[in-house]
Amino acid sequence: MLKASWNRVLAACVVFLVIALFLALSSESAFGQRRAPGGAMPPMGAHYSVVMTEGHNLLVTDNGTNKLYFYTIDKDKPIGSPLKLRASVDLTKVGEEEIKITPHNLEKFEKEPAK
Repeated sequence: MLKASWNRVLAACVVFLVIALFLALSSESAFGQRRAPGGAMPPMGAHYSVVMTEGHNLLVTDNGTNKLYFYTIDKDKPIGSPLKLRASVDLTKVGEEEIKITPHNLEKFEKEPAK
């Protein structure tokens, strides 16, 4: 009889833990996320991922828009100067024969001659 009551207590504890875990994982505040207008939850994970940085440049991926951005300081400026957006790449084109770079903020960007 004592064994049967312990089994019930153990079963109740397991059920309680499963319910608590479900509520914790489904709660928007559990991960510090807020619902977007319209009630949609933002995607899990980081919105931006730093691919590379060396102090004078920054290569970062925007996981929400699938774009890669390249920032660098102006020529002959010291490390720590403001980084400026130089180019971006649409990562939805990965796997295609050719990917075009979109130039930004370049002083002497020369377009390729038409073929």
